[in-house]
Amino acid sequence: MLLLAVKIAIAYLLGSLSGSLLVGRLRGLDIRQHGSGNAGGTNALRVAGWRFALAVVVIDVGKGALAALLGYWQPGHAELPTTGLHGAVALCGFAAVLGHCWPVFFGFRGGKGAGTAVGVILVVAPLIAAMLFVVWLGVIGVTRYVGLATVSAALAFPCLVVGGDLLEYSRSSALLPFAVGIAVLLVYTHRSNLGRLLRHEEPKLGQRKDRS
Repeated sequence: MLLLAVKIAIAYLLGSLSGSLLVGRLRGLDIRQHGSGNAGGTNALRVAGWRFALAVVVIDVGKGALAALLGYWQPGHAELPTTGLHGAVALCGFAAVLGHCWPVFFGFRGGKGAGTAVGVILVVAPLIAAMLFVVWLGVIGVTRYVGLATVSAALAFPCLVVGGDLLEYSRSSALLPFAVGIAVLLVYTHRSNLGRLLRHEEPKLGQRKDRS
Protein backbone atom coordinates (compact mmCIF):
# COMPACT_ATOMS: atom_id res chain seq x y z
CA MET A 1 0.00 0.00 0.00
CA LEU A 2 2.86 2.37 0.81
CA LEU A 3 4.49 1.63 -2.54
CA LEU A 4 1.21 2.37 -4.34
CA ALA A 5 0.84 5.68 -2.48
CA VAL A 6 4.38 6.66 -3.46
CA LYS A 7 3.71 5.72 -7.08
CA ILE A 8 0.53 7.80 -7.19
CA ALA A 9 2.33 10.80 -5.66
CA ILE A 10 5.17 10.54 -8.18
CA ALA A 11 2.66 10.20 -11.04
CA TYR A 12 0.88 13.35 -9.90
CA LEU A 13 4.20 15.22 -9.76
CA LEU A 14 5.03 13.95 -13.26
CA GLY A 15 1.69 15.25 -14.45
CA SER A 16 2.41 18.60 -12.84
CA LEU A 17 5.36 19.09 -15.21
CA SER A 18 3.30 21.06 -17.71
CA GLY A 19 4.89 20.98 -21.16
CA SER A 20 3.69 24.39 -22.30
CA LEU A 21 4.79 26.07 -19.08
CA LEU A 22 8.19 24.40 -18.98
CA VAL A 23 8.96 25.17 -22.62
CA GLY A 24 7.43 28.60 -22.19
CA ARG A 25 9.84 29.42 -19.39
CA LEU A 26 12.75 28.75 -21.72
CA ARG A 27 11.29 31.37 -24.05
CA GLY A 28 10.11 33.77 -21.36
CA LEU A 29 6.48 33.04 -22.27
CA ASP A 30 3.61 32.13 -19.97
CA ILE A 31 1.12 30.56 -22.36
CA ARG A 32 -1.68 31.16 -19.84
CA GLN A 33 -1.40 34.90 -20.47
CA HIS A 34 -2.08 34.55 -24.19
CA GLY A 35 -4.76 33.20 -26.52
CA SER A 36 -7.36 31.15 -24.68
CA GLY A 37 -5.26 31.09 -21.51
CA ASN A 38 -5.14 27.28 -21.60
CA ALA A 39 -1.80 25.58 -20.94
CA GLY A 40 -2.29 23.00 -23.67
CA GLY A 41 -1.10 22.06 -27.13
CA THR A 42 -3.80 23.83 -29.16
CA ASN A 43 -3.22 27.17 -27.49
CA ALA A 44 0.55 26.65 -27.76
CA LEU A 45 0.18 26.08 -31.51
CA ARG A 46 -1.84 29.22 -32.00
CA VAL A 47 0.31 31.46 -29.82
CA ALA A 48 3.85 30.19 -30.43
CA GLY A 49 3.83 28.01 -33.55
CA TRP A 50 4.16 24.34 -34.40
CA ARG A 51 7.66 23.76 -33.01
CA PHE A 52 6.62 25.03 -29.60
CA ALA A 53 3.39 23.01 -29.77
CA LEU A 54 5.22 19.84 -30.80
CA ALA A 55 7.54 20.10 -27.80
CA VAL A 56 4.51 20.62 -25.56
CA VAL A 57 2.69 17.58 -26.95
CA VAL A 58 5.78 15.36 -26.62
CA ILE A 59 6.17 16.31 -22.96
CA ASP A 60 2.48 16.02 -22.10
CA VAL A 61 1.95 12.69 -23.85
CA GLY A 62 5.30 11.38 -22.61
CA LYS A 63 4.59 12.06 -18.96
CA GLY A 64 1.28 10.18 -19.23
CA ALA A 65 3.10 7.20 -20.69
CA LEU A 66 5.76 7.35 -17.96
CA ALA A 67 3.07 7.47 -15.27
CA ALA A 68 1.43 4.34 -16.70
CA LEU A 69 4.78 2.53 -16.83
CA LEU A 70 5.40 3.59 -13.25
CA GLY A 71 2.15 1.85 -12.30
CA TYR A 72 3.37 -1.37 -13.88
CA TRP A 73 6.79 -1.23 -12.25
CA GLN A 74 7.51 -3.54 -9.34
CA PRO A 75 10.80 -3.51 -7.37
CA GLY A 76 12.98 -6.45 -8.23
CA HIS A 77 11.47 -7.05 -11.67
CA ALA A 78 13.77 -6.40 -14.59
CA GLU A 79 10.99 -6.06 -17.16
CA LEU A 80 7.71 -4.13 -17.13
CA PRO A 81 4.65 -6.29 -17.90
CA THR A 82 3.09 -3.72 -20.24
CA THR A 83 -0.03 -5.72 -21.02
CA GLY A 84 -3.50 -5.26 -19.61
CA LEU A 85 -4.38 -2.82 -16.87
CA HIS A 86 -4.56 -3.19 -13.15
CA GLY A 87 -5.55 -0.81 -10.40
CA ALA A 88 -2.09 0.66 -9.79
CA VAL A 89 -1.69 1.62 -13.44
CA ALA A 90 -5.16 3.18 -13.56
CA LEU A 91 -4.54 5.20 -10.41
CA CYS A 92 -1.10 6.38 -11.54
CA GLY A 93 -2.40 7.33 -14.97
CA PHE A 94 -5.35 9.23 -13.55
CA ALA A 95 -3.09 10.98 -11.02
CA ALA A 96 -0.87 12.19 -13.86
CA VAL A 97 -3.88 13.62 -15.72
CA LEU A 98 -5.01 15.38 -12.54
CA GLY A 99 -1.50 16.76 -12.14
CA HIS A 100 -1.63 18.18 -15.66
CA CYS A 101 -4.96 19.87 -15.01
CA TRP A 102 -4.02 21.15 -11.56
CA PRO A 103 -0.18 21.23 -11.42
CA VAL A 104 1.32 21.82 -8.00
CA PHE A 105 4.37 23.50 -9.59
CA PHE A 106 2.33 26.11 -11.45
CA GLY A 107 -0.27 27.35 -9.00
CA PHE A 108 -2.73 24.56 -9.88
CA ARG A 109 -3.45 26.23 -13.25
CA GLY A 110 -2.72 23.76 -16.01
CA GLY A 111 -4.23 22.34 -19.17
CA LYS A 112 -7.27 20.20 -19.87
CA GLY A 113 -5.64 16.79 -19.60
CA ALA A 114 -6.23 15.28 -23.04
CA GLY A 115 -2.58 14.92 -24.08
CA THR A 116 -1.56 13.27 -20.82
CA ALA A 117 -4.55 10.93 -21.00
CA VAL A 118 -3.47 9.94 -24.51
CA GLY A 119 -0.03 9.01 -23.17
CA VAL A 120 -1.58 6.70 -20.58
CA ILE A 121 -3.93 5.07 -23.11
CA LEU A 122 -1.09 4.52 -25.58
CA VAL A 123 0.61 2.34 -22.98
CA VAL A 124 -2.37 0.44 -21.57
CA ALA A 125 -4.53 0.04 -24.69
CA PRO A 126 -2.71 1.14 -27.86
CA LEU A 127 -5.34 -0.19 -30.26
CA ILE A 128 -8.06 1.75 -28.46
CA ALA A 129 -5.80 4.81 -28.56
CA ALA A 130 -5.59 4.47 -32.35
CA MET A 131 -9.37 4.19 -32.62
CA LEU A 132 -9.85 7.26 -30.44
CA PHE A 133 -7.47 9.17 -32.69
CA VAL A 134 -9.65 8.25 -35.67
CA VAL A 135 -12.72 9.53 -33.81
CA TRP A 136 -10.90 12.74 -32.94
CA LEU A 137 -9.75 13.32 -36.52
CA GLY A 138 -13.19 12.50 -37.88
CA VAL A 139 -14.98 15.04 -35.68
CA ILE A 140 -12.41 17.71 -36.50
CA GLY A 141 -12.76 16.93 -40.19
CA VAL A 142 -16.53 17.35 -40.06
CA THR A 143 -16.86 20.23 -37.58
CA ARG A 144 -13.38 21.83 -37.17
CA TYR A 145 -14.05 22.11 -33.43
CA VAL A 146 -11.05 20.81 -31.47
CA GLY A 147 -12.84 20.86 -28.13
CA LEU A 148 -15.81 18.92 -29.49
CA ALA A 149 -13.46 16.39 -31.09
CA THR A 150 -11.66 15.86 -27.77
CA VAL A 151 -14.91 15.43 -25.83
CA SER A 152 -16.24 13.05 -28.49
CA ALA A 153 -13.11 10.90 -28.26
CA ALA A 154 -13.29 10.97 -24.46
CA LEU A 155 -16.90 9.75 -24.50
CA ALA A 156 -16.00 7.08 -27.05
CA PHE A 157 -13.30 5.71 -24.73
CA PRO A 158 -15.59 3.85 -22.29
CA CYS A 159 -17.80 2.75 -25.19
CA LEU A 160 -14.82 1.08 -26.86
CA VAL A 161 -13.82 -0.53 -23.58
CA VAL A 162 -17.33 -1.99 -23.17
CA GLY A 163 -16.92 -3.52 -26.60
CA GLY A 164 -13.47 -4.71 -25.63
CA ASP A 165 -14.17 -8.42 -26.10
CA LEU A 166 -13.01 -8.02 -29.67
CA LEU A 167 -9.85 -6.25 -28.47
CA GLU A 168 -9.19 -8.54 -25.50
CA TYR A 169 -9.18 -5.60 -23.10
CA SER A 170 -12.33 -6.60 -21.23
CA ARG A 171 -10.31 -8.97 -19.05
CA SER A 172 -9.10 -5.98 -17.07
CA SER A 173 -11.53 -4.86 -14.39
CA ALA A 174 -9.67 -1.56 -13.97
CA LEU A 175 -9.92 -0.30 -17.55
CA LEU A 176 -13.61 0.60 -17.64
CA PRO A 177 -13.56 2.68 -14.40
CA PHE A 178 -10.43 4.41 -15.70
CA ALA A 179 -12.11 5.14 -19.04
CA VAL A 180 -15.24 6.50 -17.36
CA GLY A 181 -13.13 8.65 -15.04
CA ILE A 182 -11.15 10.09 -17.94
CA ALA A 183 -14.34 10.77 -19.91
CA VAL A 184 -15.96 12.60 -17.00
CA LEU A 185 -12.81 14.60 -16.28
CA LEU A 186 -12.32 15.70 -19.89
CA VAL A 187 -15.96 16.71 -20.25
CA TYR A 188 -15.52 18.80 -17.10
CA THR A 189 -12.28 20.46 -18.22
CA HIS A 190 -13.85 21.23 -21.62
CA ARG A 191 -17.06 22.64 -20.13
CA SER A 192 -16.21 26.14 -21.36
CA ASN A 193 -15.85 24.81 -24.91
CA LEU A 194 -19.20 23.06 -24.65
CA GLY A 195 -20.82 26.21 -23.30
CA ARG A 196 -19.53 28.25 -26.22
CA LEU A 197 -20.77 25.60 -28.64
CA LEU A 198 -24.25 25.87 -27.19
CA ARG A 199 -24.08 29.66 -27.55
CA HIS A 200 -22.68 29.33 -31.09
CA GLU A 201 -19.56 31.21 -29.97
CA GLU A 202 -16.94 28.47 -30.21
CA PRO A 203 -14.38 29.35 -32.92
CA LYS A 204 -13.36 26.67 -35.36
CA LEU A 205 -9.85 25.36 -35.91
CA GLY A 206 -7.83 27.92 -37.84
CA GLN A 207 -9.79 30.93 -36.71
CA ARG A 208 -7.73 33.57 -34.95
CA LYS A 209 -9.95 33.56 -31.88
CA ASP A 210 -9.86 29.80 -31.46
CA ARG A 211 -10.29 29.06 -27.73
CA SER A 212 -9.87 25.29 -27.74
